[in-house]
Amino acid sequence: MSTVASKSSLFRNIATTLEMIKIEHSVFALPFALIGALLAARGWPAGPQIFWIVVAMVGARSAAMSFNRLIDRHIDARNPRTAGRALPKGLLSARFVTAFALLSSAVLVFAAYQLNPLAFRLSPVALAVLFVYSYTKRFTILSHLVLGFCLGMAPAAAWIAIRGTLSPSILLLTAAVTLWTAGFDILYACQDIDFDRRTGLHSVPQRWGIARALQVSAAMHGLMVVLLIGLARAEQLGWISLLGVAVTAALLVYEHRLVKPFDLSRLNAAFFSINGWIGILLMLFWGVDIVSRSG
Repeated sequence: MSTVASKSSLFRNIATTLEMIKIEHSVFALPFALIGALLAARGWPAGPQIFWIVVAMVGARSAAMSFNRLIDRHIDARNPRTAGRALPKGLLSARFVTAFALLSSAVLVFAAYQLNPLAFRLSPVALAVLFVYSYTKRFTILSHLVLGFCLGMAPAAAWIAIRGTLSPSILLLTAAVTLWTAGFDILYACQDIDFDRRTGLHSVPQRWGIARALQVSAAMHGLMVVLLIGLARAEQLGWISLLGVAVTAALLVYEHRLVKPFDLSRLNAAFFSINGWIGILLMLFWGVDIVSRSG
């Protein structure tokens, strides 16, 4: 194979991998990492810190998603909803995705090294949590919360990246993001309820049915709002941050109005569009509040 053909194949595989892991969905966790950084700095963090936080976040998510697709490739091949993914279809080899996951893990560790010693020491722990998640749905309905914690680590990790220590108050944001993510993951799992029951995979919808699952999801999202209010008070934020919480609450209510036990047709709109906006808008409201107070 010529050098040009080899490079073309490599770029094609990378593009396919990025599409497979939905790199654009980094928007779910990245805004909360930036909120954590803003809170830790009580204003704008230094440019290099922001840069390495973003690099670490992208590396962490890329490692986690590629590993998840690798581990689940045989399950995905049996599920009509996921059979078209790159690994089941043979568009990518397991060897290439393994290499991509290892490289992404190295990116996270290197970025953490650039930040501070504590971030560097904890980076393997973060990777362990991210990788363990992929196995949890095989034995527990708590897999939703484990996934939530994978995203919930982001603001705490950003706080550590800025300060080199961990504060109890930022754990309120970790808990809020954990519940938010677990809540929308329960919604997403509703579409696989029949497949999960046939194959013995565990989820809240599989265990308790769609109607009860929607109630559990709504309760988690309600508690998320309470935790955000608690964090705003603990960090002595003002009305702009509380307005951001109100907007978040309104979007969550709208999200749950889109999904009914007897109608999941608008589930993707609820999952992708609304949850993407929640992180971005909350970051904007809280960022304005924090930065304006730092001046």
